[in-house]
Amino acid sequence: MKTFTREEVARHNTPQSAYIIIDSRVYDITRFAALHPGGEQLLLDLAGKDVTGDFYGLHSQQVLHKYAPRLLIGSIEGENFVDVAADAIVPFPYAESNFWFGHKSPYYKESHVRFRQALRSWLVKEIVPDAASQDDLGKAPSPELYQKFVNFGAIVMALGPGPHLKGYNLPGGVKPEEFDYFHEMIWHEETSRLGHFGYITGFASGTVIGLPPLINFGKNHPVAQRMLGEVLSGKKRICLAITEPYAGSDVAQIRTTAVKSPCGKFYIVNGVKKWITNGCYCDYFTTAVRTGGPGMGGISVLLIERTEGVQTKHIKTSYSASAGTAYVIFENVKVPVENLLGKENHGFPIVMSNFNHERWVMICSTVRQCRKAIEDCMKWANQRVAFDKKLIEQPVIRFKLAGMISEVESIQNWLENVTYQMNNMSYKEQSDKLAGPIALLKFQATRVATKVSDNACQIFGGRAITKTGMGSFIEGFQRTFKFQSILGGSEEVLADLGVRQAMRSMPQHAKL
Repeated sequence: MKTFTREEVARHNTPQSAYIIIDSRVYDITRFAALHPGGEQLLLDLAGKDVTGDFYGLHSQQVLHKYAPRLLIGSIEGENFVDVAADAIVPFPYAESNFWFGHKSPYYKESHVRFRQALRSWLVKEIVPDAASQDDLGKAPSPELYQKFVNFGAIVMALGPGPHLKGYNLPGGVKPEEFDYFHEMIWHEETSRLGHFGYITGFASGTVIGLPPLINFGKNHPVAQRMLGEVLSGKKRICLAITEPYAGSDVAQIRTTAVKSPCGKFYIVNGVKKWITNGCYCDYFTTAVRTGGPGMGGISVLLIERTEGVQTKHIKTSYSASAGTAYVIFENVKVPVENLLGKENHGFPIVMSNFNHERWVMICSTVRQCRKAIEDCMKWANQRVAFDKKLIEQPVIRFKLAGMISEVESIQNWLENVTYQMNNMSYKEQSDKLAGPIALLKFQATRVATKVSDNACQIFGGRAITKTGMGSFIEGFQRTFKFQSILGGSEEVLADLGVRQAMRSMPQHAKL
């Protein structure tokens, strides 16, 4: 690459030959100026100058990554600038949890380091290039990209440790038998830090919650095993259909009915489900239905295929349409009795069995999104100049950042402790000892997210309410973080659950 002196660059200051300097690198903008979204003259007025400060006051480094291949012509002689690769794990303050800053941790091993780096590189290469435009257009991931996603092992990794990982070549050379919940946590963290919330959800979020009942309760169930194989191979897709317009966190009140046909060979299903993630794309629905009387004792789980009588309608939410959130209508749907998962009227435990893991996944995502928001705020405050000072020099900004950092660090440590327990407890122990802590941690994580979103918006100002540009992650975060405080059990319900679980082990005659 050619080198220039600053004096040489300064002479290229006309519409016929216009150069600029950003981060000690030289760009030829002669032809690009006419295409500049902010106007040609604005850019030509800066020709021949070092515009590093002006550039970063308006743009993120991603803009350079986009245009550099066409415009970069050289560098300034004697000056070195080290660019940070998009897939690098760089310890910007609090951008990663403290282990990645060289702190000691009893939780992470060398395999976790290899796994994160390989995973981040793959996501940046394969998912990021089209994510922003597709998310904005509300388009689902293409069938080709979805198949690549499946072949990479993305779905099985998002389901956690287990036999379903067998035969996959996992990122970083991690062996299926050594894959643990910290590897899975890293998976959810890395996908969450990308932003583009609806598009990322559109890949397999419905599968992550729709498939575990088949894995955990369908080991000797032919229909479940067939569906499981088809979903894990990418041939079919599945989602979890529990929530209804009448019943959200109060699952026991669902109204969708399944009545046996006179011949006894089918259940006839009628009812509606709402806010079903990925429902628009799915072939199979893991569905909670009422086969008996009122309350939890009359609930069963049916594996319903998209067939005559099954209709899905897209629901517009704060996510983009890429998520495929659906209103599902079951109208006289004939479901073979062989599609019953578990026993009739004993489906409530199956429905509830997945909630600990689902809530833990949501916590992983929430904490990582908060951390990404902090990273962006730290970078922005360090480069934005207002009232002749960088934002970071303003005490009020540092105070906001201090509150965000301290609360996110606290829930990160709680999350890692819970994840360690998951690695070392049986499913029965987890159900008994972790339901309460996970409920309270999700409650606390979404409360922290509320504060982080509010402070991040104030730090970014108008950019935080603009879908494109430097504040795009913050805009998406403040528009969608409330999903986590409602889905999987609302904050209020989980706060109450956490305390009620604690009271179960309270000594009966405890007094002050």
